[in-house]
Amino acid sequence: MKNFQRLGLLATALALVAGFFFLGGAQWLTLEALKSGLGQFTAWKNASPVLTALVFGGVYVLVTALSLPGAAVMTLAAGAVFGLLWGTVIVSFASTLGATLAFWSARYVLRDWVQARFGDRLRPINEGIRRDGAFYLFTLRLVPVFPFFLINLLMGLVPIGALTFYAVSQLGMLAGTLVYVNAGTQLAQIDSLAGIVSPRILLSFALLGVFPLAARSLLRGLERRRVYAQWEQPRSFDRNLIVIGAGAAGLVTAYIAAAVKARVTLVETHKMGGDCLNYGCVPSKALIRSAKLAHQIRHADHYGLSATAPQFRFREVMARVHAVIRAIAPHDSAQRYEALGVQVLQGYGRVLDPWTVEIKAADGSTQRLTTRSIVIAAGAQPFVPPLPGIEDVGYVTSDTLWDAFSELDAPPARLVVLGGGPIGCELAQSFARLGSAVTQIEMGPRILASEDVEVSELARLALAHDGVDMLTEHKALRCEREDRGGTAHKYIVVEHGGAQRRIEFDALICAVGRVARLQGYGLEDLGIPSERTVVTNEYLETLYPNIYAAGDVAGPYQFTHTASHQAWHAAVNALFGQFKRFKVDDSVVPRATFIDPEVARVGLNEQEAKEKGIAYELTRYALDHLDRAIADGAANGFVKVLTVPGKDRILGVTIVGEHAGDLLAEFVLAMKQGLGLNKILGTIHIYPTLAEANKSAAGEWKRAHAPQRLLAWVQRYHSWRRG
Repeated sequence: MKNFQRLGLLATALALVAGFFFLGGAQWLTLEALKSGLGQFTAWKNASPVLTALVFGGVYVLVTALSLPGAAVMTLAAGAVFGLLWGTVIVSFASTLGATLAFWSARYVLRDWVQARFGDRLRPINEGIRRDGAFYLFTLRLVPVFPFFLINLLMGLVPIGALTFYAVSQLGMLAGTLVYVNAGTQLAQIDSLAGIVSPRILLSFALLGVFPLAARSLLRGLERRRVYAQWEQPRSFDRNLIVIGAGAAGLVTAYIAAAVKARVTLVETHKMGGDCLNYGCVPSKALIRSAKLAHQIRHADHYGLSATAPQFRFREVMARVHAVIRAIAPHDSAQRYEALGVQVLQGYGRVLDPWTVEIKAADGSTQRLTTRSIVIAAGAQPFVPPLPGIEDVGYVTSDTLWDAFSELDAPPARLVVLGGGPIGCELAQSFARLGSAVTQIEMGPRILASEDVEVSELARLALAHDGVDMLTEHKALRCEREDRGGTAHKYIVVEHGGAQRRIEFDALICAVGRVARLQGYGLEDLGIPSERTVVTNEYLETLYPNIYAAGDVAGPYQFTHTASHQAWHAAVNALFGQFKRFKVDDSVVPRATFIDPEVARVGLNEQEAKEKGIAYELTRYALDHLDRAIADGAANGFVKVLTVPGKDRILGVTIVGEHAGDLLAEFVLAMKQGLGLNKILGTIHIYPTLAEANKSAAGEWKRAHAPQRLLAWVQRYHSWRRG
């Protein structure tokens, strides 16, 4: 019903516009017609001033609402007939009311369709309008080089309030209205509309147009003065930039600063390289590789070889993990960064004021450095749930297990993994493949809860196949320890369906998530707000515009690659923000969980699309049809692509399978650069490779959108050609 109403309104407007031109209305609203009819208009006004003003205003509203040509001539007429004061009043209100009607009509008829079709591309514009829409509109109204009717229609398509639009338009158009109404009072001397606005007046309008931007800068400056009021800024600075934390975000920030010849200091409390190198990405992938090889040996008959139990000492597996860390460590070492021009200081960095950082070394000595800007890149740490008894039984996290298990000759015989997220799943599968009896406990109904249900189910089956005892919808209540016969027995008590169960273990891994490091470096003393992460704006600025946060401590993602992405923005904004600031674009963020088969995703999945009410079309290609996957014995998984209905524009991709994280890169590039499935289909892929799965998925979409009517005619053509 609503669509019919919209079509009716559109049809009515088009009919009125057509009638206007059909009846020769364009000739009535010309400068010549106005001059020739000025005497009659004046006579009507003298005979009935109120009625003439109302009729004139009504016609003006109609002309503006229908975006008809002639508003400028009518503004001149208002000055000629009603004088400067009343002419300005009538035109000001009539033009604003007409503009608002055009705005509302465009919003009612077109906005939903435009936002549904181009919503992703319009997202930055929508966010800018929500934040600074009044400033933008005011600027456009003040500068007469922009067609007002176009402004009316376009503003109806974006999220600016109707009352805001009316009020800003009333004020913004007043200067132009005065110029034209005043010109109308001297109508006899005007030869053309172009002569009304002289270069001098145009320059004045342009200067007025800059006013809102200048006002915004002024307000920002006043806000800065308020924020910094309690602090005394140094007259000079020791550094251009100080970075606290040498993880992925801190390293990239310092690297960029040194590359552009800034004087930068990098402060690290513990190990260079941060969590990813020392506790996360690198060691876990090294362990996963060893575990996968053990799995392949155990199932060698799948490849036509003799299956056997893998023989190894777990101590040597862990030694390899540490060897991999040592091999990569020079990439992130203090020596390398000092050679690049970064001053690296080992110690605890604490922000004393917006420009001063105190560094306390391990020997207790301290030094203070002043700096133009500061970047907080303190990372995150594992969250340990407050279970009663957990400290008594002992536990490890994804950070501490690498040292805690390094001297074991065998993996823990009975291992409990608490948590069903990516980290918990990777560790559970790896230790199960290395021989541990693994019980994985997840409070929710499924593991990998942010993925689609079918992805979670496939992951559950894969882990169960490797021997993981998966306990979903089990809530951990407490840990217990019993000493019997000189031996400590450790248990975790879980609840499921109202019943409690005790699970004995030799080792417990807490993998229930990570939390940003928010304490210990002075944010609380400066009043910088933090919730689950440090609160920043789209430029990564905190409460103090010269203090930035990047990486896990800033969120919303806890990926090494997003930390590096944010680091570029933090470094450039910190060093050159007085000239140009860059907003962080996190519209295309890939992620992967490195279980076997891997799970990789970019953009929306079905679960998120449904939650957000975003219409989508699904294309699915199963890897058991892919030649290379069959040859590798890896024909388990799929490529799932979400596209705009009827279009090849990609909304999101989920890949489950061998090397899914590597295969995803093609779709990440396509989404970032606005390439659709047709472009992927038209790209040559090497045969036989796993990457052909991407092209095959694009081919599935193309087959579903084949022009059947055209093909029917082509079939007839070929039949005719055969005679």
